Amino acid sequence: MESSLNFIAYLIYLPIVIVLTWYVAHTLFKNSKVFMLDIFHGKTDIATATNKLFETGFYLLNLGFAFWVMEISSGISNQRSLLEILSAKIGGFCIYLGVMLFFNLYLFFRGRRKARAKSLSLAPVPRIEE
Repeated sequence: MESSLNFIAYLIYLPIVIVLTWYVAHTLFKNSKVFMLDIFHGKTDIATATNKLFETGFYLLNLGFAFWVMEISSGISNQRSLLEILSAKIGGFCIYLGVMLFFNLYLFFRGRRKARAKSLSLAPVPRIEE
């Protein structure tokens, strides 16, 4: 009975973390296009390519972490322990996913700030003649 409950736990865990990762990545990178266009001064091709690379890295990191921590080392003896183990696994993954989301937002805001600072430093200084 224990091994079948472990297998059921895996069958529940995997679709949840995959869908959560997809939803967060989809939302984040759909809305980050604005930041990328601002960072790359309206150059759509480089902004879209960079955004897609960030998205791919986001998927690889988060799904890789989800698969890495997937192991349930103890045998699950009943439905209560199944629910408790799944809630700990999925809850921990949600916290990790939230941290990664805010880390990506930090990178977008930092890139935007640096791009604006660079464009301001390159702006011509008006000459004042006396």
